Amino acid sequence: MTNVRMGDLISYQRARFATRLPARRRYTMTHCWLQPEPGGIWRVGFTALAAWLLGDAVEFRFSAEPGATVLAGHEIGWVEGLKSVATLYGAVQGEFLGANDALAADITGLTSDPYERGWLYRVRGEPSPDCLDVRSYVALLDQTVDEVIRNRQDECEGDCGG
Repeated sequence: MTNVRMGDLISYQRARFATRLPARRRYTMTHCWLQPEPGGIWRVGFTALAAWLLGDAVEFRFSAEPGATVLAGHEIGWVEGLKSVATLYGAVQGEFLGANDALAADITGLTSDPYERGWLYRVRGEPSPDCLDVRSYVALLDQTVDEVIRNRQDECEGDCGG
C-alpha cells in the first residue's frame, strides 16, 4: 500500500487497484464520497473502487424525487453497470435536491471521472454519523481490496493463471 500526500489528494495503491482520493471529503462504508457545498448541501458520488466494481455504467434511477426527505442508510435508487447493479443508499439525511443531470446525457462520467463530473446526487442536510475521514477510508479500502483478491482467488481455485 502506498499513501503519498499530493496537495489535496491521497495516492492509494494496493495490488492492482490504484486511485487518488480527495483528502477533504467524507466517505461511506458503501464506497461513496461526500463533498460539502455552501448552504448545508452535500454532493455525493461513487468512489473509484465502487465505480471499478460496477464496471461500465449503463443506467441509473432514483426512487427519491427532488424535494423529498431522504434518510441516511435508506435506499434511494440504483445504478446498473456491466459487472453489477448497485443499490444507492442515502449518505445524507435531509432534502433530496436531485440527480446529476449531466449523467443522463453521458453516464460514462460515473466511472471515468467519479470524483468530479461523475457525481450522483445532492442533498441539503446532515451526513450520516458513520461517515469516515480519508484515513479511515484508506483502512476500509485495504480490507475491501484484500477481500476482492481473496474472492477472486477462491473463484479461480488456482486455475486463473498469472
